Amino acid sequence: MRRATGVRVVAEDVELRTGEGTVFSGVGLEAAPGSLTAVAGDSGSGRTALLLALAGRMRPTGGRLAVDGHPLPRRARKVRDIAALGLSQGVNDLDERLRVAEHLTERMLLRFRPAPKSAVAPALEEAGLGDLDTHTLAKDLTGLERLRLGVALALLEEPRLLLVDDADDGLTDEHRREFWGTLRALADTGLTVVAACGDPAGADEDTAVVRLRRPPRPERTGPKRRTGPARKRALHLSELFARKGA
Repeated sequence: MRRATGVRVVAEDVELRTGEGTVFSGVGLEAAPGSLTAVAGDSGSGRTALLLALAGRMRPTGGRLAVDGHPLPRRARKVRDIAALGLSQGVNDLDERLRVAEHLTERMLLRFRPAPKSAVAPALEEAGLGDLDTHTLAKDLTGLERLRLGVALALLEEPRLLLVDDADDGLTDEHRREFWGTLRALADTGLTVVAACGDPAGADEDTAVVRLRRPPRPERTGPKRRTGPARKRALHLSELFARKGA
């Protein structure tokens, strides 16, 4: 598979705040082409939001963030062209009714640039799924296979920045080591890899670790304003996600 050189990622005191409080703050990160970085934090620490910000799909509200020299959120469109996200719950979940082959075909059709079908096999191989029966239904995949499939789908976009969420979710110690080994091998090809996890145990000693802490909940003062579900969701999206024209 064709592999472009990775990108340089620089984050200085980056934060994301919404009307409901702080999602993450004070984040510093520097990643070079060919590097592997683990973003470690408990659930609720903002690690998924940080990955989306790095992908140009969520708007930070403070600090300095740049990918390949493109400042975010101003050049988010440019960043979205070179970054790809593995599976992330609630963002790009698998359709459990589809087979692996159907997910791969769908991703190929969604590419901005045409690519031959021959690109699928190398992506599966690099993700550690070279022996997987692609007629397998998504609902029958193991946790490790799902993570690997997310990586394979992202690789089909030929990214320069690969972002992987929940890299240790539900895995045994052995499977964690295997998956981190896969991410290291991808980084060794020149790709910039950033993976979010609860605990970076299993990653090698050359993996840079950025730790996030769950922000404190703000204390509410005064009477609560009644807000319906639809209104609350609209506020959430308008504050967090990048505008289409960005």
